[in-house]
Amino acid sequence: MVSRKSLSLNFLKPVLEFEYQLRQLDKIFISSSYSSSIIQQEIENLKAYILQLKKDIFRSLTPLQRLHLVRQADRPTTLDYISSIMDNWIELHGDRGGTDDPAIVGGIGRLNSTTVIFIGHQRGKDTKDNVLRNFGMASPGGYRKALRLMKHADRFQFPILTFIDTPGAWAGIEAEKLGQGEAIAVNLKEMFSFEVPIICTIIGEGGSGGALGIGIGDKILMLEYSVYTVATPEACAAILWKDSTKSLIAAESLRITSSDLKVLGIIDNIVPEPLGGSQADPDKAASILRSQLVIDLKELSALSGQQRKKLRYNKFRKIGAFYELSNF
Repeated sequence: MVSRKSLSLNFLKPVLEFEYQLRQLDKIFISSSYSSSIIQQEIENLKAYILQLKKDIFRSLTPLQRLHLVRQADRPTTLDYISSIMDNWIELHGDRGGTDDPAIVGGIGRLNSTTVIFIGHQRGKDTKDNVLRNFGMASPGGYRKALRLMKHADRFQFPILTFIDTPGAWAGIEAEKLGQGEAIAVNLKEMFSFEVPIICTIIGEGGSGGALGIGIGDKILMLEYSVYTVATPEACAAILWKDSTKSLIAAESLRITSSDLKVLGIIDNIVPEPLGGSQADPDKAASILRSQLVIDLKELSALSGQQRKKLRYNKFRKIGAFYELSNF
């Protein structure tokens, strides 16, 4: 299990320290009686330099650095995005089977003039909240709650929006006893059968079957710095080399970044993030995502239910297909 505590971003430490010292220098200069256009211009030049440096750093992040970035405790969660994206909304609870898994949240809301059903993984903001929400790792009850809401959406012709942010489904013995694999498998099957538009967005870490349990859609969006993978790099390294310290090699090999997955045809669109990631400017990040969702919803709503089902099926059938050229 990967902790959701705030991770130290070593690649940003020198930049953050430089920014802090620059702000202090700016304050001293402003509060002093001494003024110099030369010094002020030099401070502005340094600000421009640090901004360009940050752009260069984030443009060249390694897959493992992106993973550490999206595991930051201050990165916006599903409920953060819902609060900003929806005009009004209400959360719905329970799987009608006796449980209400807090690692999966869902409800009904309005996006522009469209009523939608939203579902997403919900991780915590601190240790106490993370324990309550099991670090965003859903139980079988969570996936059954999601399925109940999706069936409601299909019955009343409401589009479905899902938000993926989990290191994986809960892998405890109790989860297996309650039918974890079956719950995820049923969700996969049912999501292919729905006739309403389905848009899935990876907003942070999309890990393994835990992500796929609410990840079958007509459009798969991915925030710029988010990751989507069959297993965490740590788990992959432990399985392949019996050495979790080789997670850097695993992250490079797994092709977990948005740009890699766009090339492979796994996702449809990359949603840009503010410089520094969504946590640097949550309101701006939500606004960009909202605009993309509105565009895609309009496009999908123009199709019939049968057309959407056919396109959805064909989309996933193509994933993993490749051609070999013979020399003979």
